[in-house]
Amino acid sequence: MNGEENMIAAAARENNPKRSYLAVNRKQGKHVPVSPKEAFGLYRRLCGEIREVYEGETLLVIGFAETATAIGAFLAAERNALYMQTTREDLPGVSYLYFSESHSHASEQRLVREDLEKALAIADRILFAEDELTTGNTILSAILAIQQAFGEKTRNLRFSAISVLNGMDDAARRIYEEKQIGLHYLIRSDHGRYAREAAACRADGIYHDAVLTDPQEDIPLTELCIPGCMNPRRLVDAAEYRQSCIWLSERIMEAVSLRDGEKILVLGTEECMYPALHLAEMLEEKGYSVKNHATTRSPIVVSSEASYPLHSRYQLASLYDGRRKTFIYDLEPYGCVIVLTDAVSISGEGRNSLIHALKSSGSERIYLVRWSE
Repeated sequence: MNGEENMIAAAARENNPKRSYLAVNRKQGKHVPVSPKEAFGLYRRLCGEIREVYEGETLLVIGFAETATAIGAFLAAERNALYMQTTREDLPGVSYLYFSESHSHASEQRLVREDLEKALAIADRILFAEDELTTGNTILSAILAIQQAFGEKTRNLRFSAISVLNGMDDAARRIYEEKQIGLHYLIRSDHGRYAREAAACRADGIYHDAVLTDPQEDIPLTELCIPGCMNPRRLVDAAEYRQSCIWLSERIMEAVSLRDGEKILVLGTEECMYPALHLAEMLEEKGYSVKNHATTRSPIVVSSEASYPLHSRYQLASLYDGRRKTFIYDLEPYGCVIVLTDAVSISGEGRNSLIHALKSSGSERIYLVRWSE
């Protein structure tokens, strides 16, 4: 196995009959804590796959929620493209274009219809950004939905897909070739092997349930609200979005109190990954020891096996909706934790369960930062 393949490990999905495994990327900044330098290094290598492709075309990059939102935003910013992401959140005053991600625990995907229509008046090509492609069916579903919804407006529109992993078989790749859908990726993956490895997992990791924590528990916390959020669930200019994330990071660094030599965790929340990675990178550039990852809706089995990618799990209530379960994996003790979310309002259950998990895992000072519109 080469170095790039070593960053991928199979994990078992919990109670998902659609697909038994998840390919966990140790450098992506989602499930596994990682140096932001490593995460952005991976994104830059992926961007290199299209560096000299589609020159002269106006691109709309669409990142898939929730795991590929940071990948999509990064690629779009590097290419000075338009950007929007799929979402499972409810946005006020919009209508949606729906399509399905058949293997996911939350299969419904959607795009803001009005924004997509606006982008189609400008874009020559849609580039779908994913962390992994297995069959390619989700992107085919999205393309069909777009063509059916917008008809003649898509007649000259071209499509491509880019991913870290590609496990499509020959039949699936032929379909893409026949439909003239461009394919770009870093690693050709063997998803049959992933399924076998996930099935062999011992599932004897450490499981914590933080959802039921007493909401009256006294947990020290500093909460900040910083306005000016650019919401990539709506159509954005990706270069402007990146600058907005940098501006946000500067405001947060002015507001928090950090100690020399301490370990810092910057934690994104569900679909909100890219802004947290920027903050983590800027702190790392200042000389701090920084890790980054994010909460997720994905329930994944954890195991004590050294080669297995995830070893401990907290079940939480979501910051976005206290009735929804989310998860965080492999928490370590940190001197300072900065949680960065774009939740419109933070649920009390979500706040309490997340802070309880962070304190229980040995972290000391916690900042909860909401980027508000």
